[in-house]
Amino acid sequence: MDVICLGILIADIFASPIRSLPAAGELRLVDRYLLSAGGCAANTAACLRRLGQKVSVVGKVGEDLLGDFVVKDLARLGIDASAVRRSATLPTSNTYIINVEGEDRRYLHCLGANVTFGLTDLDLSLLNGARALYFGGYVLMPGFPPQDLATLFREAKERQLLTVLDVVIGAGTRPTLDWVEPVLPYTDLFLPNNDEARILTGREDPLEQADALARLNPRCTVAITLGRNGALVRHQGHVLRAPAYSVSCVDESGAGDAFAAGFISGLLEKWPLEKTLRFASAVGASCTRALGCTEGVFRFEEALAFIAKHDLAVKGSS
Repeated sequence: MDVICLGILIADIFASPIRSLPAAGELRLVDRYLLSAGGCAANTAACLRRLGQKVSVVGKVGEDLLGDFVVKDLARLGIDASAVRRSATLPTSNTYIINVEGEDRRYLHCLGANVTFGLTDLDLSLLNGARALYFGGYVLMPGFPPQDLATLFREAKERQLLTVLDVVIGAGTRPTLDWVEPVLPYTDLFLPNNDEARILTGREDPLEQADALARLNPRCTVAITLGRNGALVRHQGHVLRAPAYSVSCVDESGAGDAFAAGFISGLLEKWPLEKTLRFASAVGASCTRALGCTEGVFRFEEALAFIAKHDLAVKGSS
């Protein structure tokens, strides 16, 4: 495998955009629903697959119909799901995504089997021969405390893998830098969004957030996504800022995971950081063109053609 994507696995149900939320007792019609395998691990893997990488997913689902669906949907997308574990006691994690025109998405989420997924569910020999390890959904997975994730990433670095960390911080959760301090020394790329970086660091400004995180590992590339305001990337004291590409937006779900897949691809291609940022930004923007997390995502050559045709004003500083 080129990339092993490890982390939360979810059965996602998307509602097509509606003008407003229904009042109590009101029936509101939608144009369509979409059921798909989701969660950071599945979404990033699916985008990487569209970009031409060979991908394996590792995570946990329930022994239920939704678990069967997630495994089959991953296979449909061309992703190896042979290392996905099944919980006999907890259901498959599920999220219902509500899209309201002109507003950010709302989520209803069941943690499900992701709660018990941990280091003991892994066969570390899976890392042998891979090029990169991506872990998505950290903090939302209580079965993976910081020291266990540090152990996993240390094993990956000993095998010369590129290591990538993404986080998901649920409402009411207030982790601090202690959650990432043991892990970042073994991390090549850290991908929080602006809200997640603010909670972790206590800083409001994205550059100050990146500086605080980089102090835990000066060699780590910190890429903070800013939603419609683009992204900020810090690598060894060099900072790049990029706005977001303008596309016709249907659903912003999964854009961060698509950005991650684009950034990983650029690093594996050994491109300069600015080209990697442009490519990741294009892949992230393409995700928003369709309902769900993968249907609108560019293929590799499409993304290259897009960045060749559309300029992005990347600004750099040291």
